[in-house]
Amino acid sequence: MSDFRSGFVSFVGRPNVGKSTLTNAIAGEKVAITSSKPQTTRRAIRAIKTTEAGQLIMVDTPGLHRPRTLLGQRLNDLVSSTMHEVDVIVFCTPANEDIGPGDKKIVADALKFSKPKKIAVVTKSETVSKQKLAEHLMEVSKLHDWDEIIPVSAMTNEQVELLEGILIGYLPVGPLLYESGVVSEEPLEDRICELVREAALRLVNDELPHSVAVTLDEIVYDEQKPKIHVSLWVERDSQKGIVIGKGGSMLKTIGQKARKEIELLMDEPVHLAIQVRIAKNWQRDSKQLGKLGF
Repeated sequence: MSDFRSGFVSFVGRPNVGKSTLTNAIAGEKVAITSSKPQTTRRAIRAIKTTEAGQLIMVDTPGLHRPRTLLGQRLNDLVSSTMHEVDVIVFCTPANEDIGPGDKKIVADALKFSKPKKIAVVTKSETVSKQKLAEHLMEVSKLHDWDEIIPVSAMTNEQVELLEGILIGYLPVGPLLYESGVVSEEPLEDRICELVREAALRLVNDELPHSVAVTLDEIVYDEQKPKIHVSLWVERDSQKGIVIGKGGSMLKTIGQKARKEIELLMDEPVHLAIQVRIAKNWQRDSKQLGKLGF
C-alpha cells in the first residue's frame, strides 16, 4: 500500500454541463441528482471511488453563475471554499456547446488556486461528430496549459475509467480516508430529500426549479416498511398549485418517481408522503435559508 493514493477532486463548470452525471458514472451509482435545469446541485456532494490504486473523493459543486439571490451567492461561496481543499480541479465543458465568457471566467477563477492540478474534461462527447469534438478540444486547449485534456461520455461510459485512473494518478500518496465500501458521505436523509427534489425538477415547468427545496420530517420504521414523510417547499401559492397539479395528479407523479429511486437507494419498499409547504421568498431570506439547510 506504500504507493496507494488518496485525495480530493472537484468538478467545476457552468450549470448543466454534466458534472453530476460524471460524478455518478465514476462512483458507479447515483450519488448526485441530475436534471436539465440549471443549479440542480446545491451542495458539495462527496462521492467516493476506491480502487486498488487509490481512493478518489469527488466534490460535485454547484455550477458557478451570476447570483441573483442570497441562495445563489451562498452556492458560489460554497464553490470557492471547496477549491481550497482539493488536490485536482476538473474543469468540465460540454462538447455540444461553444466555449463562452462563463467558461473563461470559471477557468480564471480556478487558476487563482495554485495548489491543485488542473484538468479539462470535455463532457457529452457522444453528442457530436469526431471532427466537432476535435475542434472543441482545440478550443479548450487555448484556455490554459492543462495538465491533461480528455473527452468523456458519462452516458456511454466512454473513457470514464481512463479519467478515473488519471485523476487517481494526480492524488498524493496517502491512506484510505473512507472504508472501501463507502460511496458517499451524504446522510441517508439528505439523499432522500435530493431524490424528491430531482423528481420535482424533472416534472414541473421551468419557472419552479430555483424555488423548490425539500426537507425530511421523519422516517418511521415499523414491521411493514419505512414510512418517509418529507416537506416540499415553494415560495408562492401559485407554485404550490403547480406542484400539486389538478386533483393532486402532479404531486402523485412526483411521489411515484421519487419513491422508485428511494427504494433503489434503501434496497427495500417504502411508503413516501410529500407535504407541499410555502416559505415566501426563501431564497432571499437568511433565516429561511438556514431552516432549509443552506
